[in-house]
Amino acid sequence: MQDLFGGILNLSWGNLVMFAVAGVLIYLAIVKEYEPMLLLPIGFGAILANIPLSSAIGEEGFLSILYNTGIKTELFPILIFIAVGAMIDFTPLLQNPFMLFFGAAAQFGIFFTMMVAIFFGFDIKEAASIGIIGAADGPTSIFVASQFAEKLLGPISVAAYSYMSLVPIIQPPVVKALTTRKERMIRMEYKQVEVPQIVKILFPIMITVIAGIIAPISVSLVGALMFGNLIRVCGVLDRLSNSAQNELANLVTLLLGITIGSTMTAEDFLDPRTILIMIMGLVAFIFDTAGGVLFAKFLNLFLKNKVNPMVGAAGISAFPMSARVIQKLAQKEDPTNFVLMQSISANVAGQLGSIVAGGLLLALVPALLK
Repeated sequence: MQDLFGGILNLSWGNLVMFAVAGVLIYLAIVKEYEPMLLLPIGFGAILANIPLSSAIGEEGFLSILYNTGIKTELFPILIFIAVGAMIDFTPLLQNPFMLFFGAAAQFGIFFTMMVAIFFGFDIKEAASIGIIGAADGPTSIFVASQFAEKLLGPISVAAYSYMSLVPIIQPPVVKALTTRKERMIRMEYKQVEVPQIVKILFPIMITVIAGIIAPISVSLVGALMFGNLIRVCGVLDRLSNSAQNELANLVTLLLGITIGSTMTAEDFLDPRTILIMIMGLVAFIFDTAGGVLFAKFLNLFLKNKVNPMVGAAGISAFPMSARVIQKLAQKEDPTNFVLMQSISANVAGQLGSIVAGGLLLALVPALLK
């Protein structure tokens, strides 16, 4: 009888609240189409984890087995990086390497939010895991949180993917608040430059070597991303590149989402700190956007050919969503103004910047604790 009615007898208000949270995530995924490939599996995983006496979690539960083999070992995030690397085209960045600066400047929110989290009582590892939400890069957030703050993996992952999907809502008011209409109407000249194949091939190799020497602990992140990109650009592994972009990406995303959802148990998720994490995740996104815009405005004090400050906001990792948002904002002010290619260049730089920022945190935090 215990097995038959155990679920009803052990049902708590926390389980019901988590069912509601899971329902919201599934609603956002299906109805609003906010990151559906991840929010739906996360939401359903949360349902499975919060059914009392659920056989999906625990020592023999399949979700716990997936967590131990895929998240704890960092296998799923690394496989996702290979898939993402195969999807990224670094050509716009190689055509306009100046945009690397915006990819770096738009990571400001990570470190600012990290300081805020420490102020609110989180330890330095937890603070780093919360700050990395600002990378606007879900796999990087998962990778850092799995190493530094395993208990916070659920809320950090939900915050990272939720805010990534809300970039079209978050960025425009921040950009408008920090720029004038005249600045938003600045036109930028774009020159099409042919990038030799050898440069495309050497780029992922050199980035891996340089980043690895500077911060060896970042090799897993940067190396997986660049390996995926090398498969894409080498020209002789089209079948593997397509598999990485499609089958690998889809399968690992599916398993990653439902496994993350399984960490959202009522005991861990229904904590006042969860609300703080969600708020600080938003702060990270806002300050990342602001950092890119303000950096562009600062450069304009010295540049003869001015940069449209909105392009700086595209320096976050949410690709290509952020670049599209900036182009729409530019065309609202002037329908004939096209800054899409510059925005894409900054956006690609942001993807690289977020990985480097994650690697820096992985290297710096342990060093600070010694």
